[in-house]
Order: sequence, then C-alpha cells, then structure tokens
Amino acid sequence: MIVDGLTAVVTGASGGIGKAIALELARAGCRVAVNHLNDPAGADAVVAGIAELGREGFAVQADVGVPAEVERMFREVGRVDVLVNNAAVQTAGPLLDVTDDEWDRVIRTNLTGCFLCTRAASRLMKERGGGAIVNIGSGCCKAPFPGLVAYTASKGGIDMFTKVAAIELGRYGIRVNCVAPGAIAVERTTADDPDYSNRWAAVTPLGRIGTPADVASAVVYLASPAASFITAQTLWVDGAAFTKPQWPY
Repeated sequence: MIVDGLTAVVTGASGGIGKAIALELARAGCRVAVNHLNDPAGADAVVAGIAELGREGFAVQADVGVPAEVERMFREVGRVDVLVNNAAVQTAGPLLDVTDDEWDRVIRTNLTGCFLCTRAASRLMKERGGGAIVNIGSGCCKAPFPGLVAYTASKGGIDMFTKVAAIELGRYGIRVNCVAPGAIAVERTTADDPDYSNRWAAVTPLGRIGTPADVASAVVYLASPAASFITAQTLWVDGAAFTKPQWPY
C-alpha cells in the first residue's frame, strides 16, 4: 500500500473521475472522505465500494464554493493528509450567450472551490507537518476550448493556482500538483456525444481516449511518497492530444 493509513478528501467524488480517484486511493491504502453536493446515493455507492476494498470511507456533503460549508466539511473529516480538488461543473455555449449566473457558478465551483478546499486542508496539513494536494485540471489548461469559456478560464486558473500554492506551502511540507486529463470516457462525455471516443481517439497520438482509471493512477502517484520531491507540476494525462501540433500536412 503506497499511501497506507493516510486520510484523503476527494471532492466531487460521487461519480465519474472523482469516483475512480476515491476508489484508487482506497485501494492504495487510504481512508477516504467522499464529497458530494447533491448525490447521496452516488456517494454511498462509492463508500460501499471502498468498504469492499477493506478500507474506511464515508460520505460528506458540502458545496465546495461556499466557505462555511467547506469549513464544516473539514471539521467533520478532522485529519487530512491528501486532498484532491476534483469537483467541477461545465457550461457550454458561445461567450456572448453565457449568462452571469452560468459564469459565476462555474468559477465559484471549479476555481473558488479549489482555493477554499486548499486553504482549509492546508491549515490542517500544516499542523501535521505536511501533506499532498492534487488539483484536477484539464486539457484546456494548455489549449483554449471554444464554447467553454468559463470552464477554460477556471481550469487555466487552477493550473497557475497550483504553482503559486506549491511555492507558498512548500515550507510546511505540503506538495501541490495538478493532473490535467484529456478526453476521458465518462457518462457525461458519452451522453454529450455518442461518437466521443472515436472522435477524440482519431486526434490522440496513443490512438485511444483515456479512462477514469488513467487519471486516478496519476493522482495516487502524485499523492504518494514516490513523488516526494515533485511539486508545482502539471501532469498531462491526455495521450499527447494537447501536445501534438495540428500540422497542415
């Protein structure tokens, strides 16, 4: 067990990539707090999966964009060794059609939520002498996504927030890194585009799209002692899709 005995908090963990991360951390030896906003059934199912792995898991409800709820969540958890800032929402549409409420919801959840959870967890980690934080970015940390202006802005902000946090928190033994997935097969992507896998596999040098397990493995590595001298980095889990230039020949 590479993170045996540690306590991890995974935000937005009732499904999708967050679920895979929570289960992989448990498989690696963690006690896992499964955060959700309004999906108690999904969170309970993840907790049950953690129990099947012989580890302790528990659900904790909180809106990561609300300071008071974040503070309550971390009081309930108590000890934190690993934080994964995964919770995110997305609004699609042309920039000129994005409403104030849509913009605010995306930035509040994705970027402000990352800040609030990092601040709360780091205060606890500082008292214990260190910890590891892994933020979930996106391919749009590197390439702009037309039609996803709020989401792209939030994830780009997370990329730079990761670097600043790593520099400031390093003195406390707290490492901060980012995992930036490319095209990943989850329920939402398939529902949005039935041909999603084929469409993205065609432009990915490895010839396939990613799975939640691909992302989860990278998170566990960065949270583990194996990455003890790695901080302020963004690890691209994208099959090189966002590194490959779009050559005209």
